[in-house]
Amino acid sequence: MAGSTPHATPDGGRSSVRVDSWAWAVRLFKTRSAASDACKAGHLKVNGDRAKPAQPVKVGDEVRALVGGVERIYIARRLITKRLSAAAAADCFEDRTPLPPPRTEAPAAVLRERGAGRPTKRERRLLEQLRGR
Repeated sequence: MAGSTPHATPDGGRSSVRVDSWAWAVRLFKTRSAASDACKAGHLKVNGDRAKPAQPVKVGDEVRALVGGVERIYIARRLITKRLSAAAAADCFEDRTPLPPPRTEAPAAVLRERGAGRPTKRERRLLEQLRGR
């Protein structure tokens, strides 16, 4: 076939793309070089194995990405190499990331009026009681 891409499927799409290219195209990372650096640092895994930047991703593969200190789990639903709009990119993967644990409520910060001076012993005890100490 003249002009066909390697790894082409009968419908004209690709059967696999580079993991760094896919992660950038679906907006997991701002730049392709950031996606490539994440692969080299071991922050991207495909089907549980550390991924090199050129590792292929196929439809149905599980991609785990450490983004912003949180591990995100994605299933590749469509393969793209060009960056699309955020809405179109969201159709290319299924997010399987578990919900984060509920945040515990911290007591509000106690503010003193400016120029009020140091708290008295009684005020300090009340402040510590409010803070739960």
